[in-house]
Formats: sequence, C-alpha cells, structure tokens
Amino acid sequence: MIKSPIWKYLSKNRKKQFWFLLVLMIIASFAEVISLGALLPFLAAITSPEQLYIQDWMQPLIEILGLTKPAHLVLPVTIIFVSAALLAGAIRLLLLYVMTRISYATGADLSIEIYRRTLYQDYLTHVGRNSSEVINGIINKTNIVIGGVINPLLLLISSIILIIGIMGALLVVNYALALTAFTSFGLLYLGVIRYTRVRLDENAECVAKQSTQMIKLLQEGLGGVRDVLIDGTQQFYCKLYRNADLPMRRASGDNVFIGGSPKFVMEALGMTIIAVIAYMLTQREGEMDVIPLLGMLALGAQRLLPALQQAYSGYAHIKGSSSSFRDVIELLDQPLPEQFNSSLDSLPFKSEIILKDLSFKYPGGNNYVLKKINLKLNKGSRVGFIGATGSGKSTLIDIIMGLLPPTEGALIIDGKSVTNANKRAWQSNIAHVPQNIYLSDNTIEQNIAFGIPVEKIDYMRVKKAAKLAKISELVDKWECGYQTIIGEQGIKLSGGQRQRIGIARALYKKASILILDEATSALDNETESLIMRTIEELDQDLTILIIAHRLSTLKGCDQIIEIQKDNKLRESNYKEIIDANKKDGY
Repeated sequence: MIKSPIWKYLSKNRKKQFWFLLVLMIIASFAEVISLGALLPFLAAITSPEQLYIQDWMQPLIEILGLTKPAHLVLPVTIIFVSAALLAGAIRLLLLYVMTRISYATGADLSIEIYRRTLYQDYLTHVGRNSSEVINGIINKTNIVIGGVINPLLLLISSIILIIGIMGALLVVNYALALTAFTSFGLLYLGVIRYTRVRLDENAECVAKQSTQMIKLLQEGLGGVRDVLIDGTQQFYCKLYRNADLPMRRASGDNVFIGGSPKFVMEALGMTIIAVIAYMLTQREGEMDVIPLLGMLALGAQRLLPALQQAYSGYAHIKGSSSSFRDVIELLDQPLPEQFNSSLDSLPFKSEIILKDLSFKYPGGNNYVLKKINLKLNKGSRVGFIGATGSGKSTLIDIIMGLLPPTEGALIIDGKSVTNANKRAWQSNIAHVPQNIYLSDNTIEQNIAFGIPVEKIDYMRVKKAAKLAKISELVDKWECGYQTIIGEQGIKLSGGQRQRIGIARALYKKASILILDEATSALDNETESLIMRTIEELDQDLTILIIAHRLSTLKGCDQIIEIQKDNKLRESNYKEIIDANKKDGY
C-alpha cells in the first residue's frame, strides 16, 4: 500500500486488511481483463464462427466439448463470456464492500486515537487552544478524511490497477489503438488536473477553516442560550453562522463539481474517438473482420473511461481535503505524556506537601502569576486560601493538583518531587470540587460516580456520599430517585443542587485530599453551613484545601493562606483574618 502519514497509526490487524484489499484489487483487475478478453471470441462466434473454429488457440476447447460444427461454438463461448462478466461484477461488488468497510473502520480508529491522545494532553495544552478545533478534528475532519482521503485513495489505487490491466489487454489486441486512446484521455485529464489544482487547494483551506468556525459558533450560541434569549441576539449568531456555513458549503460543492465534471466531457470525446477509429479501421480492413476488434475496443473504453474518471475524482477529493487531512495528522501527532503508563501506587500521601521556591508563568507570558512561593501543608490539616481576584489562588491550587507544572521550584510530596512521570500517581490522591460543576446528561447515580462504568458503581457508596453532601433527602423524594436523568449540564437542577452533586462526587472518590474551589459559592448560607460542618467532621486524616471569597466558609480551617498582590503569603487563622479584613468586606 502507499505509505501515507496515517499508516503508522494503524493497528497490525488493520494493516493486514489493507494488504488483503490490495490483493483483492489485483484480482478484480484480472477479472476485468478476463471478461474483456472473453468478448473477442464471443463477438467472433456471433459474426464469423467459421473463422473462430479454425483458430489454433480454440482447438483445446473444441476437443474437450466435442464440437463438430462452427455453429456449436456460439453457446459455450456465450456462456464463458457471461460467466466472466458475472464473475468480474461479483468481485468488483465484493471489492467495493470491503473497501468501504475498511475505510470507515479506519476513520473510526483515527477518531478514537485523536480523542485518546487529546484527553491525555496536559492541562496547559488544553488551556492554550480552543475546544472547537479539537471537536471539529475528531468529528468533522475525520469524516472528511474518510470520504475525502482514505476512500478516494483506495479508489485511486484500485483504478490505477484496473487501468493497467485493461491497457495490457488492449495492447495485446492492438497496441497502436490502445496507446492512441490512452494517450488522448490521459493528456486531457492531466490538463484538467493542472487547471483545477489551485482551486482545489483554496477550497480545502476554506472547508477546514470554516468548519472549525461553525463548531465554535454552535458552542457559543447554544452554550450561552440563556443570554441569547434574554438579549435577543439570535439574529447576530445566525448571521455569523451563515457567514461561516455558506463559504464552506460553496467550497465543498465546487470540489464535488470539479471532481465529477470531466466525466461528461470525456464520455462525449470517447465516443468521438471510437467513431473515428472505427471509420479508419473499416476503411483499411473491411467491416466483418473489424467488428470483434471494435467491440472489444468499445468495451475496453467503457471500462477505461470510468477508471480514469475514478482515478481523477480520487485525486480531486484528496486534493480538496488536504487541509483537513493535515489538521487530522497534527492531532494524531500529539505526543502521549510520560505519565501515560506510570504506576498509580508510586506516590502515596502520608505526611506533608511542600512548595519550595515555586514560581509560575504561562508559556509566552511575561509576568509571573506566582513568585518564590514557600509553603508547607500537613496531612489532615484544613487550609483556606484567600486573595484578591487575579492573585493566583486557583493557579496555586492547579499546581498542587499537578495540572500545571511549576516554571521554577518544586512541588514536593513526602520528600519526593512531583514530575511528569509520577504526577498521575499524585493526582489519584485528590478529589476536586470546582465552582462550575460539569454534569453529564445522565442519572444522579452516574454523575456522583462520574467516569465509572455503570456495572461497577457502588450504590451504597453513592447514597453515603449524597447524604454527606446534604442532597440525599431531596433525591429520595424524586420518583426515579438516583436514576433521575438531570439533563445536559444538570439543566433540571438548581445551582445549589448541582454544587452538592459535585461535592458528593468528590466524597464518593474517597481521596486523601479534598479541594474545594469556590465549591459552596452557589449555596445558600444555611446549606453551606450544613455542608461545611459535615466536611469538618470527615476523617481527620483527610486533608482539605478550600478557596473561598466568603470568610464564613473558612471558619473551620486550621490555617488560612492569604495570597497578596506582591506574591507574598500571609499565614493566619480565622480570627486574625476577620480582624484584619473587616475593612475589605470579607
């Protein structure tokens, strides 16, 4: 097979299937040659059986069948021709079936591999790019690669093999006519390729760019539908979507037209060329001798023209999909992080977390978000983090969770630095409750036991986590209980209910570190107090880190860390913070 950039991402089994497909293409080509070759004796038997009867190469068949007269040749030769045609058709049908199945299965392999590699990218990678690019690559652009690269490439290879076979047969019969016909059609198609090449490239760029823009606009319009409805900005988003959709459809349509249009011109020219050749032959050789030759030439052209058109159409599709293909390859080339195969048992949390001379700035950024942070957090402690907006609280927590690597300094767990090789092991100790909880369009049970196969969910553990999060009484009142479907992003729940499910999710995990990042901000004071009281009563070995704007949330903390604007830390307790920040409105 042609070694494309995709080849290295295929499994051994898939590669074997492609080699089998290549063999099947060759067999299909031979079958076409046989059916084409069978036409010559068939037409000869119909028009001049006497001449066919005396041919040396027919004698073995005549002897085997015991034929005594030329007229007896018509039936067996007809049967041979029909059988060869049916066999060629059956093999071509099988080839189409296998080719389609393999190309679409390969598309699924690529889509799955892109998704897998994307999910394993580090947090900085995800922060640095738009999700619409990835979603478009996984869904739309892999579909474009299937229909615009893989399938056309297979058709192109199949067509080339078929053209070689047909040309070989025609060259044997009459090399001058075969070369004339093939050269004429070949030069015409080369001219079309040269004329359309630039337009196909431009259209490919347009399709790749605008399809990503369409996904982005869909995410923005539907994701912010509440604001869209309130502000009445439907027309604005519809116009933006139209400005992306129309150019993409127009470019896609142009590519389809460019790929298919030469067919009609070539068919007309083909009939003209055959008519001219027929006239020339009849003038030289006489009508009766020429009919079988003309018949074979006509059938050869009837097979050759679609094969040439299929080859050109395959080229046009590949060229028209080149930009999307490059984007897919770029996503496939995403490296798998070092921790992909690391052990989850290599970094248990037993004693302390130390941040040593820790500094951080985002790639390409000029200013440090955090600078020379030194901090020690003991196992079992309750630590609160406060600070002005933009002071780096969430960034510090992201570093502690192993999501962001320190630019300088180190995150040290029980004397061992967290690195790419062991950060997944460290993260297995952590349960995180963010301010904005992600909820899937599934049941309460599946959202609490998030990411766990249904058959492996511990129902009693789910109920216990829900009870601790102060949501069990509410769920028990619902008709379907923990099997209640909550809708996309928990649309059927209130903000406080979504937050409590997020807390229950963290508690279900039974991690040794619980991180609450503005986790109770959507709760009323009474519910927040109940949940915080419950959290304070959890296992004393559980380390709890809390980011909060409301100081009441930090009442039970042993230690409160205030991140100041100059990147300095001020450590104190709840009473000291209350006294020191009365003027700041905490």
